[in-house]
Amino acid sequence: METSEILKRVRQIEIKTRGLSNNIFAGEYHSAFKGRGMAFSEVREYQYGDDIRDIEWNVTARFNKPFIKVFEEERELTVMLLIDVSGSLNFGTQHQLKRDMVTEIAATLAFSAIQNNDKIGVIFFSDRIEKFIPPQKGRKHILYIIREMLDFHPESQKTDIQQAVEYLTRVIKRRCTAFLISDFLDNKDFRQTLTIANRKHDVVAIQVYDKRLAELPNIGLMKVHDAESGMEQIIDTSSKAVRNAQATWWRRKSDKLKDTFTRSNVDAVSVRTDQDYVSALMSLFAKRS
Repeated sequence: METSEILKRVRQIEIKTRGLSNNIFAGEYHSAFKGRGMAFSEVREYQYGDDIRDIEWNVTARFNKPFIKVFEEERELTVMLLIDVSGSLNFGTQHQLKRDMVTEIAATLAFSAIQNNDKIGVIFFSDRIEKFIPPQKGRKHILYIIREMLDFHPESQKTDIQQAVEYLTRVIKRRCTAFLISDFLDNKDFRQTLTIANRKHDVVAIQVYDKRLAELPNIGLMKVHDAESGMEQIIDTSSKAVRNAQATWWRRKSDKLKDTFTRSNVDAVSVRTDQDYVSALMSLFAKRS
């Protein structure tokens, strides 16, 4: 993509996603994610009804009577976008590629975040960490992130979600809100890693997928290409058995993914490339409010 074309696309995405974050998401984002980051403020004497888990034992021992730690809401959050840039994102049979929708969702979240004075950072990942952009504030920083998303060329086409989540846990020391945006076409089990990360941070999963993964059209012979492995094969979509096998595979994969999120205590939403991601994000925010 040429520089002029990239800048034009950046501007188009800014106009669309900034408008969404201003007009639709401002209040919902704030109520869904504010108050989840708590900072230590002071200690005071224990009062009946206080949570004993908040007892400050050092001060209690010094004064020989119980004191508790008082927390207050952190006025700003760090928001991390973990963005899948593997080969499978360059696929779309409906209105847009999965990668295009991922870019728009990430930009919308970023503009929503800066309205709340939050810092934004990004981890681009495939089956390795492709690029880390440290958290910063401001419109200029977000436009840089959007430009990178539009014109980023990963070294690898494969996916390793576990490695991306482990990297997040390692490099971001203070608690953050992390949006993990992917199609989640990763055959490895990453539940334990996700559970550990979600204890330290507030992890939210957003799955972007194409309709044709869930249901094949009846159009006869079709060549399919696996963008991550490079394998190609011809399948006969006129065969009901072939279409049913694909639907069964997708259902099992979806059920396993839902189970992973549930057992990791991670809030998640799925959105198809031919659907409106605005309503999907709104339902996610409402669930957390």
